[in-house]
Amino acid sequence: MKYEWRKREKKIYLPKNKPELIDVPTYKFLTIEGEGNPNSESFAEYVAALYALSYGIKMSPKKGIETDGFYDYTVYPLEGIWDINEEAKKNFKGTINKNDLVFKLMIRQPDFVHTTLVDKVRAMTKEKKPHRLLDNVTFEEIEDGKCIQMLHLGSYDDEPKSFKAMEDFAAESGLKRLSKIHREIYLSDVRKVAPEKLKTVLRFQVEDLKA
Repeated sequence: MKYEWRKREKKIYLPKNKPELIDVPTYKFLTIEGEGNPNSESFAEYVAALYALSYGIKMSPKKGIETDGFYDYTVYPLEGIWDINEEAKKNFKGTINKNDLVFKLMIRQPDFVHTTLVDKVRAMTKEKKPHRLLDNVTFEEIEDGKCIQMLHLGSYDDEPKSFKAMEDFAAESGLKRLSKIHREIYLSDVRKVAPEKLKTVLRFQVEDLKA
């Protein structure tokens, strides 16, 4: 039976449209780093490289690559950790220029995935479907730990309203946001869904105020 993250990991990927506290364990990811406007054509290239390897791993048994513990699964959603560059931080005046954004995009991988498998799939993908950014993709483990998250409904440009609600919830819970860096998990395909209907999980790390 195919492993469906939407059914099996609702706590992680399908929160309610209100802030909640969650402890996120360590997961395996394919990641790629870059900077600039997410509406640009170059940004799409980063996303394409991640998906090329992610689907390559999913289909690897059919390509003759055997892996212990392999099971069929639905590819996990695209995620991104967002910040702004150092120059923008020095001159910050309350609004963000999207050209100043710094990102780390990622797609989670099943537990059976390991470095050797990623390298085999990368080599196979480079041979059959070359992509200039394949070598920029890294395989790593990431632990978010204690976080506040919520489901944001609507345009990405309206996210500040949700972040305000999350920060208020943190203060009421005796917690503080560690930094302005945050994670987004994209549950909707922006190419197919109207802005007002987009579903995005927003998440940032917190610590106790007394810490």
